[in-house]
Amino acid sequence: MAIGTLDWVRAAERLDLLAEPVARAVAGLDGVEVAEIDPTLADTAAFCERYGVSLAESANCVIVAAKRGGEVRYAACMVLATTRVDVNGVVRRHLDARKISFASQDDAVGLTGMEYGGITPLGLPEGWPVLVDEAVAAHPGVVIGSGVRHSKLALPGAVLADLKIAEVLRMAN
Repeated sequence: MAIGTLDWVRAAERLDLLAEPVARAVAGLDGVEVAEIDPTLADTAAFCERYGVSLAESANCVIVAAKRGGEVRYAACMVLATTRVDVNGVVRRHLDARKISFASQDDAVGLTGMEYGGITPLGLPEGWPVLVDEAVAAHPGVVIGSGVRHSKLALPGAVLADLKIAEVLRMAN
């Protein structure tokens, strides 16, 4: 996959560039590539500018905490970097939550085993749904986190949509 100026290789060939839970998750997936990056440039805007990747080719993973009746459930939301997740509308209703918020950085990192700024839907804890915006699902090649800040993954959006924990929704506003 040729996205930006990065040197992409099959993710299965460079498991050292992935967080441990991500390495386990990509083992059986086709079409997933990885590229090493400067970890100080992992945040979307800086990454895209430095590596020639458009915001429309980059997807962000947002971890949300859905609360109802004293129970807290977590989910990942995948949207293109050009859009925002409708957390308080579509996502809250879909997760049947009374209250929803972005997960704290400590919770997101501690629960996923991934680095902040590199969290990805691949390798999330069991039982967490992955809500994939329809624009991401239809994308031919999108860049996402790898679980660490020193690399990125590239894959067709259909790979995310086809995860058994994924649900495709129109959730961007």
